Amino acid sequence: MLNSALKAQSFEVLNDSIKWRLAFSYEGTKNWGDYWHLDGEVATVENTKEGLLYSAGSENGNDAHHAVLWTKKSFEGDVKITYDYTRTDKETRNVCILYIQATGKGEEPYVKDIFEWNDLRKVPTMRTYFNNMNALHISYAAFTNKGEKYDYVRARRYPTSDDVGFEDTKIPPSYDNVGFFETDETYHITAIKTEKTLTFKVKGKSGEQVFSWDLTQVKPIKEGRIGLRQMYTRSAFYKNFKVYTAAHKSVNN
Repeated sequence: MLNSALKAQSFEVLNDSIKWRLAFSYEGTKNWGDYWHLDGEVATVENTKEGLLYSAGSENGNDAHHAVLWTKKSFEGDVKITYDYTRTDKETRNVCILYIQATGKGEEPYVKDIFEWNDLRKVPTMRTYFNNMNALHISYAAFTNKGEKYDYVRARRYPTSDDVGFEDTKIPPSYDNVGFFETDETYHITAIKTEKTLTFKVKGKSGEQVFSWDLTQVKPIKEGRIGLRQMYTRSAFYKNFKVYTAAHKSVNN
């Protein structure tokens, strides 16, 4: 595992060495429905001067109260995702997730274009996603469902299979007790996915840290939509959401 200085250096090399081209930009104030699709009928999404206020349902343990926002655009190849995240809940349980390049696993009814089975996600039960999508997943501002007093940042590769259970989707390492994501504090997030690495940088007023995972032993993710999951009871402002590609294009499915 790389130490903190080497991780930061590697991140900056990656960030600067690829000729990133802006493929998607959403500040948070324009009509969100023009840019995003919402899974979950209980969640609320509101445009404000502070950005997009996105709130899952309030009932803990009720799958109908989960929520996922998906970009209407789909992206190919290496991607860089940046945004400002300001947590508004005070929970010590449940997680927020960044989904990177999600497609269906290809078996009916979970075809490649996930928008063809939006109706199956009106109740956004988590297993519908990890059992039936090809995607990378980063948990952040994340807590156990038991309300234990530690947070974590963790990566996963979907889907599960007969040989791979949910716990087996983890990509090592798991970062525990990271100490970020305080309520009402804004954090700038940068996630970069290439064929070989997945990197996640968090920067706030209290400091910054780079989290990274080796993808060389992970089946590649090549294209798909970007998603923001908030489990029940979680809410936040999102602002200045941008996606860059190295393939110099985005593709609409």
